[in-house]
Amino acid sequence: MRHHAISETENVQTMAEAHMLEIGDTAPAFSLPASAGKTIALEALTQSGPAVLFFYPRDDTAGCTMESVDFSNLLSDFAKAGATVCGISPDSAKRHDRFRAKHDLKVDLASDETGATARAYGVWVEKNMYGRRFMGIERTTFLVGPDGRIAFLWRKVSVPGHAGEVLDTVRNIARSGRGPETPD
Repeated sequence: MRHHAISETENVQTMAEAHMLEIGDTAPAFSLPASAGKTIALEALTQSGPAVLFFYPRDDTAGCTMESVDFSNLLSDFAKAGATVCGISPDSAKRHDRFRAKHDLKVDLASDETGATARAYGVWVEKNMYGRRFMGIERTTFLVGPDGRIAFLWRKVSVPGHAGEVLDTVRNIARSGRGPETPD
């Protein structure tokens, strides 16, 4: 599933199907092929604690590489805080393997080639670049609690410092025992 120009009919259908998830909503279940021959399911990710799901547009682009490297560099800190981390994009599992090897990434990357998971999470959106309209993933991160509900979310993510901000949120929740609320 690559970026593609959209027709007016597709735009109407997509906008009608779009459901923006909010804090407190149940996170849509998924099971996706992933890097290193794995299959990743939301249920397994949240089995022992919260899960960080970062949706990104495409492997090996500047912003997506920076984001994946940042989450990888902090992966042991997320584990110490009791959280798992998974990146999700429309790239194939094979492409994820090459991307992980090229940048020495430690974070798991799930392949949503059909876009069903991106649509379920409301991150498959109309984009506009250089006057060209197309459908693609809006960079978004979800923190899903062990209860399967969305504890925090970040839309239209700006990459620099983002992984650290997510880690701080995970740590704050762990320290305080707070439930879902809106990040500042």
